[in-house]
Amino acid sequence: MSKPLRLGLAGLGTVGMGVVAIIRKQAELLEARTGRTISISAVSARDRGKDRGVSLSSYAWEDDPVALARRDDVDIFVELVGGDEGPAKQAVEAALAASKHVVTANKALLAMHGQALAEAAESMGLQLRFEAAVAGGIPVIKTLSEGLAANEITRVTGVMNGTCNYILTRMEAEGLGYNALFDEADKLGYLEADPNLDVGGIDAAHKLALLSSIAFGTQVDFAGIEIEGIKFITLEDIHAAADMGYKIKLLGVAQMTGRGLEQRMQPCLVPETSPLGQLSGGTNMIVLEGDAVGQIVLRGAGAGAGPTASAVMADVCDIARGHQVFVFGKPAKTLREAIPALSLRAAPYYLRMALKDKPGALAKVASVLGDAGVSIDRMRQYGHEDDHAPVLIVTHKTTRADLDHALEAMGHTGVVSGTPVALRIEEV
Repeated sequence: MSKPLRLGLAGLGTVGMGVVAIIRKQAELLEARTGRTISISAVSARDRGKDRGVSLSSYAWEDDPVALARRDDVDIFVELVGGDEGPAKQAVEAALAASKHVVTANKALLAMHGQALAEAAESMGLQLRFEAAVAGGIPVIKTLSEGLAANEITRVTGVMNGTCNYILTRMEAEGLGYNALFDEADKLGYLEADPNLDVGGIDAAHKLALLSSIAFGTQVDFAGIEIEGIKFITLEDIHAAADMGYKIKLLGVAQMTGRGLEQRMQPCLVPETSPLGQLSGGTNMIVLEGDAVGQIVLRGAGAGAGPTASAVMADVCDIARGHQVFVFGKPAKTLREAIPALSLRAAPYYLRMALKDKPGALAKVASVLGDAGVSIDRMRQYGHEDDHAPVLIVTHKTTRADLDHALEAMGHTGVVSGTPVALRIEEV
């Protein structure tokens, strides 16, 4: 057996305590599978006196995660603090400077500083692993960088935020509105400290940025992602989509085009019979497409103590075995700078709008769409509500640019009340 592998664990929240539980419960299994004893030397968290349900007295305590990262009895620094600046960033940088391997679940940190941290780690011959940063217990990072290493990845698609998927599926199942489900998700502890990270699509976009880098050999480009959250999705949208054979999902899509890297995180309609359409609750799903393998689907728990801690320990075990990989699949210095590209690929769209109760209102809308080159596939008009009538339109395939031109023109017709909702219909 090789010498023991000692961890310094920063962050003792849900995931951190999940790591503690796995190491205590599976000590013999971990040693059998890695050839090394894996133990925790020291820990760090904001509140030393907090009751976490188990005794941590056998571990040394550091109030400062940076001090923890520099300890001589730490071989791997495990960062579970979170945040793209402050203590998390300082501690990871300190660990690399002190020649420590790093395992993190911090997608925000890597989405904003991944290139610099990857170059620092690789220049020192160190491992910087982040399986737990994307899709919880789903081994998507390992699948992309190792299992599909012989493939040219053509597209990455997925539901990457379990909170949003929980809210959207519960809206349909229970007939409850967004606000009620938001409060329910908050009480269950599904929301980030800043809820907009979840419902605004930012958390999922962090994850998409990391997957895109590995899939397409580019530097992480979070700023290049088109991001739109789910706040404006109504129960009417959920029901209308279901009537037409679709489900609404917060969907991430990344693909390399001749113009550059297209990255989108936005609510879309997907066929209810597709794997993504059948996804319910807080589950995540990533669909990877490669030139040799075709399409593969990865599905599993996207968050929680057990699944995320499992991903953390998978990285720890790889390091224990001496398994070395580049942070983003290729040497960091060879990653190309991403050229952001808006989607020009035509797709059908779902439109919801409220038309004022005026003669010829619907004809004006149809004329505006036609003038912009957008043709109507299906249209439904529901009963009047006060002085306006809800109208749903599904277009034939069109570009977002043509649709935006039409939507802008609608605002000048005098017959549309409020701002129309437009959702892309994604065939997956």
